[in-house]
Amino acid sequence: MDGARGSQGEMLSQLLQHGHSSSALKDVNVVAMLHYFWEQKQAHRGIVQSDSLVVYESAPSPSPPYICYVTLPGGSCFGNFQCCFTKAEARRDAARIALMNSLFNELPTRQITPEFISHSLEEAAATASGCISDASDPSTSIGAYCLMLESNLGKTMLEFQEIMTVFQLLHWNGTLKVFRERKCSRQEVISYYSQHALDEYTRSHMALDWLVRERQGPGSISQELQLALRELGEARRSGRELRFYKEKKEILSLALCQAYSQEQEGGAQEARWAESDRDYTDTDHVYNETDHVDTDTDHVYNETDHDDIYAETDHAHVYAETDHAQDEGQNLSEDQPVELDASLVYSHDKNQRSRES
Repeated sequence: MDGARGSQGEMLSQLLQHGHSSSALKDVNVVAMLHYFWEQKQAHRGIVQSDSLVVYESAPSPSPPYICYVTLPGGSCFGNFQCCFTKAEARRDAARIALMNSLFNELPTRQITPEFISHSLEEAAATASGCISDASDPSTSIGAYCLMLESNLGKTMLEFQEIMTVFQLLHWNGTLKVFRERKCSRQEVISYYSQHALDEYTRSHMALDWLVRERQGPGSISQELQLALRELGEARRSGRELRFYKEKKEILSLALCQAYSQEQEGGAQEARWAESDRDYTDTDHVYNETDHVDTDTDHVYNETDHDDIYAETDHAHVYAETDHAQDEGQNLSEDQPVELDASLVYSHDKNQRSRES
């Protein structure tokens, strides 16, 4: 452990001896130094890292200036604060900020101790105009802060910030308010989320909450995303830790993509329904035309048949009355038309002419 602290001190001295001269710092391979620092740190903790220790992410941009983010094993995120005209330069600048914060985080003054907790609670009480005696009551804000500090005793400030980011997101998303409405104690919430890292499930759940807000007020996701992007840019240019702002951007971007997909799916479904309605309408139209042709054909047949048998209108009228009298059980209304069968008219007329002859 002493060897590790010695190597960290050497790296810190190598960075600090150049001051703020960017030209001198370019000679330092900060990317390799950052990887070596976390490799040694994880090894002393007995942690075998299967995936990449340090993750670099370049923001999509067709032209300079370029932006690069670097995420450390615990989840802390930093970005380049200088205006970089190449992606490699942005990568080195982000690694430089992350390395300096990683090294300073190892100093004794950055560890959570009982003395640090007492000093932090006094500052919190003075800032929030509260009472230091509330620290013993977890139902108060100062009491919850005290509980979180005590549960992370011995950790560094960077590790504490990683846990605080989760609660910042829960507060921003409105989840903590829901917990209060459900009568969940702060001890239960702190205990649960202190043991559960921020994962894809939590992000997806928060994105669904923003989808609900979007249905209630269209445009809310886009408005909040613009605010998150502005906050992320300001924090990056000041060299601050960025995970809270970057997580907000990713959650809102996910929600916006889901809202767009649902909108596209709904539009496609409406188009399919409209197409189906047109198909039904066209089919009915063809059927009506065919039925009209059949009706015309029957009409021609009836006229031809009447010409052949020399049927008169009076004969047809007599048959209709006779046929109606025979079918009294059908209970036809007065306005209902009576259909005539041409073959029956022909038979009736033939019998009539036989009697006349």
